[in-house]
Amino acid sequence: MSDRENEISGFLKAAGWDTARQQAFPGDASTRSYRRLYLGDETAVLMNAPAQAEAPACPPDATPEERAALGYNALARLAGPNLAAFAGLTEELTARGFSAPRILSADLPGGLLLLEDLGDDLFARAIPAGADEGELYRHGVEALAAIYRSSFPSELHHHGGEWHILDYDGPALLAETELFLDWYVEKHLGRAVSSADRQSWRHVWSAVFPALGTEATGLALRDYHAENLLWLPTRTGPARAGLIDYQDALFVHPAYDLVSLLEDARRDVPPDLAADMKAHFLRASHISDADAFDAAYAVLGAQRNAKILGIFVRLALRDGKPKYLDLLPRVARHFLTDISHPALSDVRALIHALAPELKEMASG
Repeated sequence: MSDRENEISGFLKAAGWDTARQQAFPGDASTRSYRRLYLGDETAVLMNAPAQAEAPACPPDATPEERAALGYNALARLAGPNLAAFAGLTEELTARGFSAPRILSADLPGGLLLLEDLGDDLFARAIPAGADEGELYRHGVEALAAIYRSSFPSELHHHGGEWHILDYDGPALLAETELFLDWYVEKHLGRAVSSADRQSWRHVWSAVFPALGTEATGLALRDYHAENLLWLPTRTGPARAGLIDYQDALFVHPAYDLVSLLEDARRDVPPDLAADMKAHFLRASHISDADAFDAAYAVLGAQRNAKILGIFVRLALRDGKPKYLDLLPRVARHFLTDISHPALSDVRALIHALAPELKEMASG
């Protein structure tokens, strides 16, 4: 066996799962991998997250310049290889009654976790199989509202690890939007972005971020959509929405995860359902200024979709995953809708100047 397999074997033996049958199953777009373990009538999930597989995470007190020197993970405040983020957030979420997978055993320095198996009924699978789409989205929205109404500490100490939940600040938001320039415009469209273009880009985006200050910030799991939510109908309340892939969570305006759910890059959410769920979130979160929320929703939707357009091109060109190009038209449609909001008029003008092909892409 390889050294890594020996480490995994030792971890499972210490946890009492060394005789379990193992089955690999698809992971996400990160360097993590997963295996389902079968031991008698029990199942569990092994998360394999090798340390130093990615650039370092953001030190809590780092300046934007120091973050840029450390690399993209630090600048965008991604957890990177630090398993303490997932472990700490898992414990905080489960302690508040949310359905994150319980941690059965942990070796944070070794990059290994043994997790409760929440099953395979992702929203994205359960709905085509016959589950009621409105019911699932309602529970997903109610879980979001409950998370927003909950308080979370900024410093987490679990399983011997330490993690700081930081703010989704301007430098992080801006760095993510620039993936659109670096990958969609330059690599996908083959159009050079001048230093003046980049300066204008930073100026127009920085001018719209103050719209995010109209509500108290809350915890955003940051990748909240139908392929990261599991339907758990035997549970009650917000716990019926199983949560995964939340290690990059930050504090930000409450619209962030909602727009992630309703402007899904991978599936179409019916417009009437999206409007109903947006209104339901406002009621459940006790947010009264709908106009201000709509502006923040559009800003965060545009920011997120600019990032996704860049990331999907990067996954195709750099990482050899061309299937992500098939998702670009849907993301482009969301993006154009977001930037049509009056709060984003200057952003819209610049995007149309840099990437006039977006309209054609969106119609594809």
